[in-house]
Amino acid sequence: MKKVRIAIIGVGGMGNTHARSMAEIERADLTAVCDIDPRTADTRAREHGCKGFYSAKDLLASRVANAVLIATPHYAHTTIGIQALKAGMHVLVEKPISAHKADCKRLIAAHANKRLVFAAMFNQRTDPHYKKIKQLVDSGELGELTRVSWIISDWFRTEAYYASGGWRATWKGEGGGVLLNQCPHNLDLLQWICGMPGSVRAFCGIGKHHAIEVEDEVTAYLEYPNGATGVLVTSTGEAPGTNRLEICGEMGKIVLEHGKLTFDRNEIGQKEFCKTSTERFARPGVHSDTISVEGTGGQHLEIIRNFVDAILDRTPLIAPAAEGIHSVELANAMLYSSMIGAPVRLPLNAANFRRLLQRLIRESTFEKKTVRKASADDIAKSF
Repeated sequence: MKKVRIAIIGVGGMGNTHARSMAEIERADLTAVCDIDPRTADTRAREHGCKGFYSAKDLLASRVANAVLIATPHYAHTTIGIQALKAGMHVLVEKPISAHKADCKRLIAAHANKRLVFAAMFNQRTDPHYKKIKQLVDSGELGELTRVSWIISDWFRTEAYYASGGWRATWKGEGGGVLLNQCPHNLDLLQWICGMPGSVRAFCGIGKHHAIEVEDEVTAYLEYPNGATGVLVTSTGEAPGTNRLEICGEMGKIVLEHGKLTFDRNEIGQKEFCKTSTERFARPGVHSDTISVEGTGGQHLEIIRNFVDAILDRTPLIAPAAEGIHSVELANAMLYSSMIGAPVRLPLNAANFRRLLQRLIRESTFEKKTVRKASADDIAKSF
């Protein structure tokens, strides 16, 4: 095989952005697009010079592609992903891989044929800033982790954004708010770099800033198995907002803010210095490094290219889809903790959260009006 034949399922917003970028993937051909809105499917098919389909079932049966990129609303990531894997297709799924942990488990279990490539669109893993932070943590340079704090409140969204699709910001259509839509990247990076916490206590503002029925503000406290602690603060209603990641360890502190990465290095580990110093107010010597990092990486394009390389060359995946369960579990645990008003131990009981979500859907009386559908240009502004 010299080229991968890719079909994109869901081309209203993010999916069409991916379709536009396919021309830059040298060893892939966009052979089809699919959307449940016939007008959208037909328009995108003409725009990209490929076949158009109105249902994933018909697309998969056509065999016009051997790989699919799924960019539909969240719940369909699971159902279409399972259908595609069972049909023998390679699959790249947008974030989150599913709306809740139980569906993640079903989707991952469907990947029985390991010759099929199954990847997730965690494009922030390509950013050299986060790659460098992970390298510093994994190498042991930072020492044992003691604290992590991420204020990621620059996800500002307007009422017009939430009105751009009937599925947006509803329990039935999306399964959650900022945690499941904007923050999967941050939650993925958090667990990718620091590992999974052992417990979560969160406080979620439901429709605090917008006329929606899901969370648009979250403050969460994390406890890790080694005793380290963490705090995550996020919002879609705060302007101008903050994006500051701070990771502390035995040997210092790493900070990423405004694209600047710094490492304050302790000359002696804090525990050792605490026990051996004879001075009452002394502290370890510190020298500060500004780590030079350029750009933001290949982002979505790099993930798609890596997906193609994995199919053709067995190149290791940047973001295996199976790892996507962790960010979903964190999002679910935070919402569940807020709803029950108590800490939640991890691993999360997937069945308990599924029942909560089903109840929220069943008891919902929320109605929203759709103003207009989002365009690819709109989507690009969110990157």
